[in-house]
Amino acid sequence: MRIRNLNSFIKVATLGSFHAAATQLHTSQPAISARIATLEEELGVKLFKRDQSGTQLTTRGMQLLPYAERLVAINNEMKAQLKDKAPEEGIFRIGIADTVAHLWLTDLLKVWREQHPMIQFELTIDLSQSLYKQLQEHQLDLAFMVYSGQGAINTQPLCAYPQSWVATPEFAAQHPVASIHDLALLPILSFPITTGPGRHLQQLFQDQSEMPKLHTSNSVAGLMAMAEQSAGVALLTDPLVEPAIKAGRLQRLHVRPEAPLLHFCSGWRQDEDRILPQLLADSASQLIQSQSNLGDPVSLKYEHK
Repeated sequence: MRIRNLNSFIKVATLGSFHAAATQLHTSQPAISARIATLEEELGVKLFKRDQSGTQLTTRGMQLLPYAERLVAINNEMKAQLKDKAPEEGIFRIGIADTVAHLWLTDLLKVWREQHPMIQFELTIDLSQSLYKQLQEHQLDLAFMVYSGQGAINTQPLCAYPQSWVATPEFAAQHPVASIHDLALLPILSFPITTGPGRHLQQLFQDQSEMPKLHTSNSVAGLMAMAEQSAGVALLTDPLVEPAIKAGRLQRLHVRPEAPLLHFCSGWRQDEDRILPQLLADSASQLIQSQSNLGDPVSLKYEHK
């Protein structure tokens, strides 16, 4: 399907005339008619109907119009980006949630540097809600963060990982746990309560007679260290805790109900006119899906809230 035919279709649809479309596109009316005929043959549908009022879109033509406009816009953007050297050089600011940094940062940087050798990557590792705010305030160009229904930015799914309650074998032996009620009696190691995981814990324990004592850290390394020093029970993603579990430093606690998946997304501003954020987000998704040593991402979809 040729972009030229789609562009001709859009012109006829918006101007309501084959002659007007030919004039604006600096070609002949038979040429426009031939392009529309080719498009109709490719799609197997009639796109226009002619009556006394002029040239009108058919139902199928109206269905095609928004798709055609998007394809032509993408084509124009692609040509503009390839002519413009700006996306291939300079500083590009990326925000990364701590969990993402621990799991993927080294491999991501390697891929990005190979794909975009003229780009200088400026990295910020922070909590997801802070990254979201920095995106909105034009302090970041792209962020990889926990998905929590962020609005006002473009987002695409990155992955989702299971979470597990973990503690040292010694702590688990002293404090048997099988339910949320049991957990509520123990010190809980958590990200700050303003984060997505922190808010989940608040909701989880809201029906208990007493809220557990939450010991918070904005660092994955901090939470892991506290857990391995028997400071309490932590809820962390499986790929993070699996090495410590295999080494015997931590063990998984079987608590019902199971913890929800933790979803990650890539996000960039809606007013961003460069294609680089999309390219980096796509390469990150491809890399993470191909990683086998970090555990399998359970899902690459989320529901928009």
